[in-house]
Amino acid sequence: QVQLVESGGGLVQAGGSLRLSCAASGRTFSDYPMGWFRQAPGKEREFVAAIDWVGSSTSYANSVKGRFTISRDNAKDTVYLQMNSLKPEDAALYYCALRSVRGGSLRSEIREYDSWGQGTQVTVSS
Repeated sequence: QVQLVESGGGLVQAGGSLRLSCAASGRTFSDYPMGWFRQAPGKEREFVAAIDWVGSSTSYANSVKGRFTISRDNAKDTVYLQMNSLKPEDAALYYCALRSVRGGSLRSEIREYDSWGQGTQVTVSS
């Protein structure tokens, strides 16, 4: 079983940037696609971004496309989410997740992901 630990959240002004990190342990991280999701109070968890096992293919929710960038460093067992031009509506608890399909395709459905971190809070002030 893999353990995922997110970090990098915090309070930022609208228009600012944050970089989230997700460190994996306990399993071969580099074989699997990874995703970032978020959940705001009173709302359902939603897809943000995904990256394949190599790091060459990515996908994004329309709401973050052009502002957020997902990347990974398999040597460090870490996936990142660079968030620029943050908006108040980006405020949420951000989770990273691993899809346990070796070499699998990018997916946005929550049910496709098997392992989840505890989340890191992002707050955006207007």
